[in-house]
Amino acid sequence: MALRHTDRVAGLVLLAVPYAPDRLPARPTELYAAMARKHFLHLHYFQQPGVAEAELDPRAAEFLARVFFALSGEYRYLDIWSHPSEGHGYLDVLPAAPELPWDWLSVAELAHYADEFSRTGFGGGLSWYRAYDANWEASAHHAGVDIEVPTLFVAGASDPVITMSGPHALERMRQTVPDLRGLHLLDGAGHFVQMERRREVDDLLLDFVADVYPRKRFE
Repeated sequence: MALRHTDRVAGLVLLAVPYAPDRLPARPTELYAAMARKHFLHLHYFQQPGVAEAELDPRAAEFLARVFFALSGEYRYLDIWSHPSEGHGYLDVLPAAPELPWDWLSVAELAHYADEFSRTGFGGGLSWYRAYDANWEASAHHAGVDIEVPTLFVAGASDPVITMSGPHALERMRQTVPDLRGLHLLDGAGHFVQMERRREVDDLLLDFVADVYPRKRFE
């Protein structure tokens, strides 16, 4: 949206995933398949329609608790890469989750998520992963393009996405987002930074909005 319709975007907030303007050298699914020959990779596992749904839809509450925990700052998500892809589903490689409530997730919140995914299934969300190749093709003309709108980036310092991306990704974002007004890595938080550090994220969002929309604009 910030690239295609700049005039409609007053400001952009990126959580967890740095802006990556450089085009992948091959179709995403080809890269995922190559990685999956070495270890379990959820990006590859999600590609075949029906496979993940058959495993996860009947066990929505268990899956959500385990994936929330695995991607949080309390666990090292990349440990699941010690498992091979062949013969394993996602639940086979995810760690057991501690009993709820946690500091950042209540029993009622998890129950709400589980009820909704039990009703709809996971297919809708998984379709995003299955559209990677189509999006890769459709975004070819945006390769290397800067994001010009005011931007805020917030992530957990223990987010596996940050670990996999490496420091180069953050430096590349600084180079290609000239109006980057904040880059914050919150200690102890993982991939769900808006849940694990909700008050800190709220404060950063409010400060950013106040910066992008000064009070005088509403008077």
